[in-house]
Amino acid sequence: MQSDEIKNVKPLLQQHSVSGSTDKLTVFVNRLRKLGIDVKLIGNYPWIYLDTINDKKVTERFEGNHGFTIAFLPIRVGQELNFTDIGEIFKLLRKYCC
Repeated sequence: MQSDEIKNVKPLLQQHSVSGSTDKLTVFVNRLRKLGIDVKLIGNYPWIYLDTINDKKVTERFEGNHGFTIAFLPIRVGQELNFTDIGEIFKLLRKYCC
């Protein structure tokens, strides 16, 4: 069963035939959930944005014009989903969790 946090991005991944990307995002979201952090993601090809953290709307922008980008979907065959900057992502998570 797909979590609510990933369901908004899943159609985008399927539309662009990105294999393995859902697994990386699911692992990321599940690990955060184990730490008590609930996140929701939204996507607009090739960007994947962090929409909310613990039900607080993320207002910062990073690596994109419309939100805080945590990852980019591959644009070529053979590429993988890449997270932008794990350090910046966790700085934001700490800011919204306190």
